[in-house]
Amino acid sequence: MIRKSRKINKMRGSRTIGGGCSKKRRGAGHRGGRGKSGLHKHMWSWVVKYDPQHFGKHGFKRPRKTVFKSQTVNLDYLDEKAQELVKNGLATEEEGKIVIDVAKMGYNKVLGRGKLSQALVIKSPLFSGSALRKIEEAGGEAVNL
Repeated sequence: MIRKSRKINKMRGSRTIGGGCSKKRRGAGHRGGRGKSGLHKHMWSWVVKYDPQHFGKHGFKRPRKTVFKSQTVNLDYLDEKAQELVKNGLATEEEGKIVIDVAKMGYNKVLGRGKLSQALVIKSPLFSGSALRKIEEAGGEAVNL
């Protein structure tokens, strides 16, 4: 039968609120243990009904050594900092073109954001498609390491 009002409201003022002797509801024993205890034993039917994925392994996690993280740099940054890189010794000037080795700067991929206003020779292990296109359009060269 469904109650119209909660038992706690109805029994306000009584000592045990319908629980019988006051010692009967002490501790976690009356609920079969605290938290997730008993899930493999006396609460198994609850697990089967409400949390069937609780036990066992699920999914796959790639080993960390197989995950490759790209350190990327964009063309607009290289175009903007080209003269500064020559001054700092991170790039050289050959035959009127600035040669930038991005691996020396700690990058391993060149991306194509921005525009190139000068012909650059860029050396990198990886290039995006748009970066290759923009470097060649500006009269530069993309060299794979």
